Amino acid sequence: MAFRAAVITFPGSNCDRDMAVAIERVSGTAPMRVWHGDAHLPEYLDFIALPGGFSYGDYLRSGAMAANSPIMRSVARRAERGVPVLGVCNGFQVLTEAGLLPGALMRNASQNFICRTVDLTVENSQSLFTGGYDSGQTIRIPVAHHDGNYFADDDTLDRIEGDGRVAFRYVENCNGSRRGIAGVLNSAGNVLGMMPHPERAVDPAHGGTDGLALFENAVKSLVEA
Repeated sequence: MAFRAAVITFPGSNCDRDMAVAIERVSGTAPMRVWHGDAHLPEYLDFIALPGGFSYGDYLRSGAMAANSPIMRSVARRAERGVPVLGVCNGFQVLTEAGLLPGALMRNASQNFICRTVDLTVENSQSLFTGGYDSGQTIRIPVAHHDGNYFADDDTLDRIEGDGRVAFRYVENCNGSRRGIAGVLNSAGNVLGMMPHPERAVDPAHGGTDGLALFENAVKSLVEA
């Protein structure tokens, strides 16, 4: 059976094609491309991706306007039903603004746009998204963001740390994120938000393939389920 994925495009998304190419590379099937103004997702879906970019030009707050797009109500319902949702960079911002993940993404501590490859530590290797890695493994993934500084209050941070919901952590905190957090899971483990771009690390020609295991494990887990 074909892997059924959807990539959501918002006004200002610029990594939706990259995400679609990564998913097709691993699954062999091109994902559906869904416009943010659509009210409903296709009935049967294995995977939903919210890509990077600058939805609505990052006006108001990054991801805040996109979080209120019609399609996000359908994304939230699918997430509640257990459909895996991956939000990368702007997609992570949208997930926090929509209340699907805790915390918020603020302006980088340096006040500068950061665009480079960084080292991450895999903190949780037991999720659908991270099962292809080892706990404690260091991977190299590109970042490209101006508002990637993850913030949550101490109680929230203690809770997600205690529940094993920190998926990735920066080896060197490039943007000021609290506790160096680079990626967070929801309580059910089927929603992941991360600032680094795994879809940009799936082809040797692009400088590295450390993002490949994320997509491979997700596809394998869902196809075999």
